[in-house]
Parts: sequence; C-alpha cells; structure tokens
Amino acid sequence: MNSDVGVRRSPFWTVTLRGQAQYVASTARSFGQRHMPLSLLRLRLTLVSLLAVSFLGALDNTVVSTSLATVAGQLGALQHMGWVVVGYTLASTVLIPVLGKLGDVVGPRLVFVSSLVLFLVASLACGFAASMGWLIACRVVQGMSSAGLQLMSQTIIAQVAAPRARPRYMAIVGAAFPVAILIGPVLGGLITDSWGWPWVFWVNLPVGAVALVLAVLALPHLEGTGAGRRFDLPGAVAFTFVLVALVLGVSWAGDPSAGLAATGAFAAAVVGFALFLLAERRAAEPLIPLRHFANRTVAAGTVISSIVGIGLFSITSYLPTYFQMAYRTSATVSGLVPIATVFGMLVSNLLTGFLASRTGRYRAFPIIGTSVGTLGLGIMALLPPALPLWVPMAVMALVGLGTGAFMSLIIAVVQNAAPRTETGVVTATVNLTRQVGSTLATAIIGGVIGFGVAARLPAGTDAADLTPQAVHAADAALQDAVAGIYHDVFAPIFGALALTYALGIVAALLLPHGRLSDELEPSPTHEPLSA
Repeated sequence: MNSDVGVRRSPFWTVTLRGQAQYVASTARSFGQRHMPLSLLRLRLTLVSLLAVSFLGALDNTVVSTSLATVAGQLGALQHMGWVVVGYTLASTVLIPVLGKLGDVVGPRLVFVSSLVLFLVASLACGFAASMGWLIACRVVQGMSSAGLQLMSQTIIAQVAAPRARPRYMAIVGAAFPVAILIGPVLGGLITDSWGWPWVFWVNLPVGAVALVLAVLALPHLEGTGAGRRFDLPGAVAFTFVLVALVLGVSWAGDPSAGLAATGAFAAAVVGFALFLLAERRAAEPLIPLRHFANRTVAAGTVISSIVGIGLFSITSYLPTYFQMAYRTSATVSGLVPIATVFGMLVSNLLTGFLASRTGRYRAFPIIGTSVGTLGLGIMALLPPALPLWVPMAVMALVGLGTGAFMSLIIAVVQNAAPRTETGVVTATVNLTRQVGSTLATAIIGGVIGFGVAARLPAGTDAADLTPQAVHAADAALQDAVAGIYHDVFAPIFGALALTYALGIVAALLLPHGRLSDELEPSPTHEPLSA
C-alpha cells in the first residue's frame, strides 16, 4: 500500500487503511500465513462472500418453512413434517462447538469452504428427494454444514479485522438474518407456487457457487494453530447426547401419552450434562473451555447473547397466531408485527455496529438494548387486546430495536476478550447458548400456549378446531372469549420474557468498562468474575 494513503474518513467511522493491512499481515503470520496481506479490494470481496453465505444459511430455514406443507403432502408423510426442521436445527446445534474447535485446530478457511461445498451438495440432494426419509437426512447434512458457515464467518472476521473494526463487519454480516426473516416466507411461497418445491433448495446453488468462487479467491489462508492438539471426543459425544435427549424430551413433553418418555429423556439429559462437565474438566483441550467463564467479559457476554434466543427468537413465531386470535386480524395483517420487530432489529444492529467501530466503546449498547427490550416486553404484557394494531407493532419494533443493539456486537466483544488461538471455540460458545436457549424457550412457550388455551376454552369448544378462520366466522361472544383467553395466556409469557431481558441488564452492567483496540496486536484482557 502506498505511503501516501493515510486515513479514510466517512460519516460513520475512521479507518487507517495501512494499519488494517498491517494488522491482517501480523495476524496471518501468527497463523502461519505466508501470502501477501489482504488488500482493501480483497477484504471487501471477503466480506461479500461471508455476507452471501450467511444470507444463504439464514434464508434456508425461512424459505423452507413456507413450503413444508406442500413438500409433506407430495411425499406422503405429513406426520414427519416437523423433523425436516428439527433435524436441521438439531444437527446445526450439535455441531456448533465441534466445528468451533475444529476451526481453531485446522484453520477457519478450510472449515468454511468445506462447509459451503457440503451445503451446496446437500441442497442439490434435497431437491431430488423421493421420500421424507431422504429429505430429512439431507436436511441433517444441511444443518451440519450451516453451523460451519455461521461460525466460520464470524471467526474469519475476527482473524482479518482489528478489534475496533469487527463490530461494523459483524453488523453487516449479521444483517443477513433479519433480512432473511423479512423476505424468506414470501420468497418461499413464490418459488413453491411458480417453480415447485425442489427449487426452494436449488435456489441455493447459483448464489452459493458465486460465494464459493469469492471464498476461494479472497479468503486468506489462515492456518490453525492446533497442529498435534488432541480433539475432545468424549466431550463431543457427551454434548451430542445431552442435546438430543433435551430435544426429544421437549418434543414429547407436549404429548400426554408420552409423559414417561419425556421424563426419561430429561433425566438422561441431566446425567449426560454431568458427564459432559466431567469430560471438559479432564480434557487437555476441552470442547468448551470452562476457564473462559472466569473472564467477566466472556461470562457476561454469553448471558447477554442467550437473551436474544430466549427473549425474542422464541416468541417471534407465535406472534402471528396471537394477533389473529386476540386482535382478530387476517393472517396477512398479523405478519406485520414480526416484520416490524425484525426491521427494528436490522436498523439498530447496523447502527450500533458502526457506532461501536467509530468510538471503540461498546458497554453502553447492551445496557441500553436490554433496557429497551425489557420496557417493550413489559408494555406488551399490559396491553389490552382491543387497541389498534399499530400500537403492538410499535412496541414490538421497540423490542427489535433493543435486541439489535447488542445482537451482533456482543460476539465481537467476547471474541476480543479471548485468546486468538481459541477464537473459534469462544465464538461457538456464544452462538451455542443463543441457539439452545431459543430452541428450549420456543418449545416451552408452545406448550404453555397449547395447554393454557385448551384449559380456558368454553365448554363444548374443541381446541383442535380452534383455527383463526373458525373463530372469525363465529359469533361475537365466542370471538370475545377467545380474544380474552389468548390475551390472558400471552400476558404472563410477555412478562416472563421481560424478566429475561431484565437479567440481561444485570449481565450488561457486569461488562467491564473498556474500549475495542485498533492496535496491531491487541492483548486480550482476562478479568476475573470477582473484578
């Protein structure tokens, strides 16, 4: 880079281009890189590739969910439809800590490119599925590879960008998720109706092929630092056992006839978790190093990250049903509320990422974000059902604004506090708590809604026949009764989620005061929990 290139200025941030290139060079040397440092063009191509792949992974679930009924009907296996989603989510969650560790050992680039190739092959195979078993197996492979794409995107950013630049890049790549939520269902419906359900999977191929070419050309050859290190196989097996038992237990908990099986699954999960902790304490290179939680930034940041999954992702899928029943809206109109939520999340995610990169300060954003989320969900718990729809839309947009303020930022903060040789592991830990929290909270809320509504219905009303269309066609008395029931069931749920965000305020206040460094070789800090 020419010596006369000094500082690039913009309304949002100031970046020293020469310093960024030197940082990439020094990082590359520490990982065995012997190639030239990233130029500004190559850095931008890297970000485009990561953004495209993150968008593919985020879009995959939202697009597929729209076509599930069509797929299950044509394959003649409606009773197994749920496993198309569960298999994907379970495989993705199980592989998060495994792939995070693998990225540190063999290098994030290899895991990223391999995961992308596997994802594209699985997408192609999904479209040719001739049975539900075939489709579920391919979706499991897709879930496994999507975990590698998500984690390695964040890990690569941590390796090629200075700490102060990471929030901005994390925000850009993280924007793929809310955008996918906004357009995914509509796109999935259009593709299914126009081209047929196989194209829901095949649409991944052209975008993924471009992203693969960019990844091969642009991604630096960052080598892992773990040559010869032992992989924590007992920890991986124990963790997989725990997660599978938990998912099965939650799935069976809603079936009165499977009460004994659910209890057994939860008991097995408890035993498995104890074995997992024992394996991690004994492992020379643990899958999830428990010592990281002695670092106040890592411990508090992990709790804050879990708030996103437990407090918002868990309720979003139930919002349309709530507004169709309590506010008597159509299915189309009820979708405006989650759209407003996600749009608020998108705006604040980008804004706080740019502000944190500009100032280097980060602590205020999680404090403000969790406080705003607590306020919004608390208001939702108190709102009567007869208000105009724009009122809850505005309130849930406020919750989205609060959540986006720390959704991507907290990952960059935690990465900065961990040793560089364990970036993949700590990134996996933060993502894992978010995903597990979302999965379990979603199942719990679904059970509360199902049992709560059924227990309050007037005599003679069958919960199985209680669709929005049937309620809207019923007499005014039944409509009022159902609206009141849904309000009474959802109000304590919103209240409990508000308390979850309030715990996030406490965790955010425990974050140490600090500033993201733009030095070439930042030294991670390790604050004890008692600090």
